[in-house]
Amino acid sequence: MPLSEKKVKMDDSTEERIKAAARIVFTKKGYQATKVRDIAAEADINLSLVNYYFRSKEKLFQFVMAEVVEKLITTVVLVLNNEQLSVQQKVEQVVDHYINLLLSNPDFPLFMVNEIFAGSDELSKDNRKNAIFQSHFFQQLHALHQEGKLSVTPIQLMMNMIGFVVMPFLARPLLERNKVVKPSEFKALMEERRKLIPVWIKGMLK
Repeated sequence: MPLSEKKVKMDDSTEERIKAAARIVFTKKGYQATKVRDIAAEADINLSLVNYYFRSKEKLFQFVMAEVVEKLITTVVLVLNNEQLSVQQKVEQVVDHYINLLLSNPDFPLFMVNEIFAGSDELSKDNRKNAIFQSHFFQQLHALHQEGKLSVTPIQLMMNMIGFVVMPFLARPLLERNKVVKPSEFKALMEERRKLIPVWIKGMLK
C-alpha cells in the first residue's frame, strides 16, 4: 500500500478516536471541567495530536455539539414538515427515530442536560432548533387545539413526547443501580415503550 494511503487511514482513525474520546469526556465532565489532556488520555494519544486536528477545546466541543444537533434535529424536521403525514404518523416516526438514536447514543441526554444547566449557548446558536416549533406538525397541533380536538396545548404535547422518550435514558443509571432494571433488559424496555408512546400521545387527541 502506498505511504499516502496509509497516512489517510491513520489520520482518519486518529481523528475518529479524538472525536469519540471527546464525546465521552464532555459527557462525563461537561465543557468547563474538561481539559484537552483529558481527551488525549481517553483517546490514548499524544496531546499535540488533539491540538493538531482540532486546535482548541472550544473547536472540538463545537464540532461535537454540531454533530449532536445534526442527529437530534435534521431527520426529525423533515418528518415534521411532511404535509402528507398525519399527526399520529409523525408522532410514531419521531418517537421511532429518537429511540433508535438514543439506544445507539445513550449518553446524548446526559450530555445535553449537563450543557444546558452549565449555561452553554451552543444549542441556541443553531437556528434549526426553532424549526421544530415552526414546523407543519406544530401548525397541525395548533389547529387541533383550536378545534377542541387536543386536550392539552401544543407545547404540553411536545414536552410530553420528549419526556416520554428521554426520561428513561436519564433515569437508567438509577434504575440499574437499584436493580429495578437489569442492563440487559433496558433495550427491550425501550422497544416496548416505542409502541406505547404513540398510544399515550393519541390519548391526548380527542
